[in-house]
Amino acid sequence: MSELIAVGFKDAEEADRVLLKLAKLKKEHLIDLEDAVVVIRDEAGKVHLKQNINLITTESTIGSSFTFISGSLWGALVGLLFLHPFAGFVLGGAIGVGAGSLSGSLSDYGIDDDFIKSLGETIPINSSALFILVRKAQPERVLAEFSGTRGEVMRTSLSPEQEKKLREALADSTPSITA
Repeated sequence: MSELIAVGFKDAEEADRVLLKLAKLKKEHLIDLEDAVVVIRDEAGKVHLKQNINLITTESTIGSSFTFISGSLWGALVGLLFLHPFAGFVLGGAIGVGAGSLSGSLSDYGIDDDFIKSLGETIPINSSALFILVRKAQPERVLAEFSGTRGEVMRTSLSPEQEKKLREALADSTPSITA
């Protein structure tokens, strides 16, 4: 089961910097992210979302591969009956890829955008937040990488003990991030 973590930062660029660290940790297999979104609230108070892990592409590729094979087989069968089998295979494959890409692009995976936007409205102007959906992690090693990083935990689905450790790792005497 994945865990949701939303952390707010006083600085508009801090969420991006933290996400870069998380990407490094992902390469080292210390954390596995299912989704990550950076939220920035600009000077005008407008909330901007930056989707950083495009799960649609991943799912679309898997779906289009399956649909390509299925479409190719059906195309070959139709081609065998009515046309030339190779032409049917190619045409069926093309239709299969198109259908797989379309179905993948219409699916939305990860953290709900409406939830992100509504919580993003609560952060101060010129600040940022990072929303991550973590499949698995090595918490002690990941938290050790973020010493000196200051942020406030806005929401989590972590256990109370894990949330306490995260809050302690990001603790600072700065004013509250949430309004």
